[in-house]
Amino acid sequence: MRLKKIALFCFGCSLVTFLQEVDAQTSILERQREMFSRNVGSAEQQRAQFPPHRIVGNLYYVGSESLASFLIATPEGHILINTNWEDSVEILRASVEDLGFNFEDIEIILGSHAHGDHMQGDALVKELTGASVMAMADDIPGLLRIQPGGKPHPVDRVLEDGDEVMLGGSTLVARLTPGHTPGCTTWTMAVEEGDEAYNVVIVGSMGSNPGFQFVNNTSNPTIVDQYKKGFSVLSSLSVDIPLASHPAMYNMADKYERLGQSPNPYIDPEGYRAEIEAVETLFLDVLASQERDAAAESQ
Repeated sequence: MRLKKIALFCFGCSLVTFLQEVDAQTSILERQREMFSRNVGSAEQQRAQFPPHRIVGNLYYVGSESLASFLIATPEGHILINTNWEDSVEILRASVEDLGFNFEDIEIILGSHAHGDHMQGDALVKELTGASVMAMADDIPGLLRIQPGGKPHPVDRVLEDGDEVMLGGSTLVARLTPGHTPGCTTWTMAVEEGDEAYNVVIVGSMGSNPGFQFVNNTSNPTIVDQYKKGFSVLSSLSVDIPLASHPAMYNMADKYERLGQSPNPYIDPEGYRAEIEAVETLFLDVLASQERDAAAESQ
């Protein structure tokens, strides 16, 4: 933890205070690593098929053990959220077809944010299905840099905050929750099952991964304000069923084991609030640590 550098700025401090500061910074880094590892899993988990299943209504899980993909099935074709890595598209196809749907009936491709593990497969899925790729305007520059095998990244419709995507009676609303990427997108929709309607929220991501620079970030000077806006939006949403770009963010494995019980285990507004609070607290702690480091280095 850069002990020599920290020690120079702690000249005159008590040894106890110095060690406490080192422990605090180490703890923050460990928490970052733990949350990152919890979310992304191993390379094998990112490509291992998780049992595809219905979550609620016409909303299905078709992703891997650690990278979430969702299918909204409609009479006029289907909406897919997150194609994930290109080399796992065949697993994605298998999950869709295991549920009894035709992969070629996918009409719309959406995504959570412009990182390869979530959207690298867009070009291939479009090639296989003819679907339209839609993405938030602020993430277009990042998406255009994702070119597996030299394939240009397709974008058929550019979205703005609050835009609606409609197909076959289902409507998704694109909510800009920036920070993790400038155009990170959280999707909201109302899903009916029986006589009930549920507010579904599919969180893009608000993770402050190891290596993220919040202070003096020359490539994205407004990243702190972006994160704060993202958390503000997420805190304002009415949520019955929380989902996210990584299954661990909503404890999918445990909920899957309890499917068939009443009430639906995916109904978890308390879990949503707890997750958002934990992620925001970590962000604020990382930010405060970087601000302290920057202040010390300027002395």
